[in-house]
Amino acid sequence: MVNSLTIQKEIRLSGVGVHSGKESNLILKPSDSGKIVFRRAGLGSLELPVNLDKIQFLNSTTIVGERFKVQTVEHLLASLSAFGINSLTIELDADEIPILDGSALPFVQALERAGTRILSQTIPALKICRPFAVEEKGASIVVEPAGAGEYLWLTYTIEYSHPAIGRQSLGCFFNSALFASDIAPARTFGFAKDAEFLRSRGLALGASLRNTVVLDDKTVTNPPLRFPDEFVRHKLLDLAGDLALVGRPLIGLFTASKAGHRLHLRLVQFLLANPDFWVEI
Repeated sequence: MVNSLTIQKEIRLSGVGVHSGKESNLILKPSDSGKIVFRRAGLGSLELPVNLDKIQFLNSTTIVGERFKVQTVEHLLASLSAFGINSLTIELDADEIPILDGSALPFVQALERAGTRILSQTIPALKICRPFAVEEKGASIVVEPAGAGEYLWLTYTIEYSHPAIGRQSLGCFFNSALFASDIAPARTFGFAKDAEFLRSRGLALGASLRNTVVLDDKTVTNPPLRFPDEFVRHKLLDLAGDLALVGRPLIGLFTASKAGHRLHLRLVQFLLANPDFWVEI
């Protein structure tokens, strides 16, 4: 069992939604509820863990409720998970979390400034006790016990036929210090050739060189990169955010290869539907 945490003081962040292109104002408020709750004025609330049947994965992770949705939650949820914050009220006035600089670093910096407060409630961790895998069209996520350890280890491998990316692989412990230094600063990325198609589908309307690493056919059009392997680090960030949909701390080894939001969701669904593969501690 781990103690629930909230923040010590309110956080306010504003910016454009990377897909909607609309301004979004976000307020993170301390809470003693022991839950993460999204709220829209006059439209009710959504709580984590969510109804996974109403999660949408189309270039980002979107939580869909009866009266409103919250799009592109993964960077914020990854940051909250890394700091162990699981009691919070999140108020917003739009359908999308602001993309800010395209990474989770602004969320991390805001959380560090706000500080955390320990609550009396505790929450059980979910510890993997049997290995399993989810696979789809050459992509996979393999999940294994962490042995005698009580930690979360994430590994990701990507492979793109682009000279600036190629094959990249990285593994790390998931904790607040390593997340803040090694994962959170990694920005979302996209290919210039895909921009017109995405916008025709109502996506990437707020993407710009200020919040997205953009690649043309040969190189990065807005250097420098923050890390030589910034691309795989961002995939680790997305995975951490999607795993937060489980609603509990995780203990185990998670190895993803050529995966994405859709396969991340299948993994979360499998975990919650198959309790024989984990124990509460």
